[in-house]
Amino acid sequence: MHDKVKNEFKICDKCKGTNLFALKAELEKIDNDANIRIGCLSYCGPGRDFPFVFVNNKPIKAENQLELVTKVKQMLSV
Repeated sequence: MHDKVKNEFKICDKCKGTNLFALKAELEKIDNDANIRIGCLSYCGPGRDFPFVFVNNKPIKAENQLELVTKVKQMLSV
């Protein structure tokens, strides 16, 4: 029997381009079983100006947070 591998979301708590708490809530809606890690991700250049999240170790960035959530859903085919 194979266990399903959990998705992992990583959110930076230092970058100003992301609303941490709103993004965390949206990601929990997408996959409430995922591991969500919060901390510096050393992605400061893009993170200063754009919202981003790492999804299963792949960086996803967008012009705004709504677009970011849409991209995450597309990536996970939700």
